[in-house]
Amino acid sequence: MNNFFDVQQTFLTLWGYSMSHLEFWATITGGVAVWLSAKENVWSWIVGLVNVSLAFLLFFQIQLYPDMFLQVFFFITNIIGFIQWKFPKSTEANQNNELKITKLSVRTFSQLSALGVAGTLLMGSFSSNLHELAPKIFSLPSAFPYMDSFTTVMSIVATFMLIRKKVEAWWIWLVVDVIATYMYYIKDVKLYAFLYFIFVIIAAFGAWEWTRRYLKQSEN
Repeated sequence: MNNFFDVQQTFLTLWGYSMSHLEFWATITGGVAVWLSAKENVWSWIVGLVNVSLAFLLFFQIQLYPDMFLQVFFFITNIIGFIQWKFPKSTEANQNNELKITKLSVRTFSQLSALGVAGTLLMGSFSSNLHELAPKIFSLPSAFPYMDSFTTVMSIVATFMLIRKKVEAWWIWLVVDVIATYMYYIKDVKLYAFLYFIFVIIAAFGAWEWTRRYLKQSEN
């Protein structure tokens, strides 16, 4: 069982690339959860609980500490998201009695974007010094502190949008996933990088699909 949680222990090798149990199963559950979200399937949040638990352990071992902390947030929001989607207020329910898709106002979107930039600068400064603040826990410096912090903070913003079924969530995810794909590839977790490349495609599909559903819903 210890080998399952060790990123250095090889589970299988594909085309010369060795991967651990953690990387493999975090990739599979992550892909399924995001695809279900794009399809507006409420059970995406339950699959997401498994994904973020595995990802937390993975990111700790490859020194992506902001991403590691992000998984704690995701664990909580997966629970909230399931409740919000499954049991909406009557005024916010669609024909299936689940939360309906809506859009943000320009003002709210601008405020959230500004908050994201400020959060990136604060977290980037904190994570770049984390190995000095707590050297016994974080023995190595954070990799890509500001880039990693940007994807972390904007993932938080996008998650709140997703919980409330805002179309703009998928545009934020598109930017985050492009950057994360590059970052994970450089850190040599190539299967996870490939997963985020798939996320880029799913985010583009989600933006198109949710916009289509929003417009159809508005017509009805």
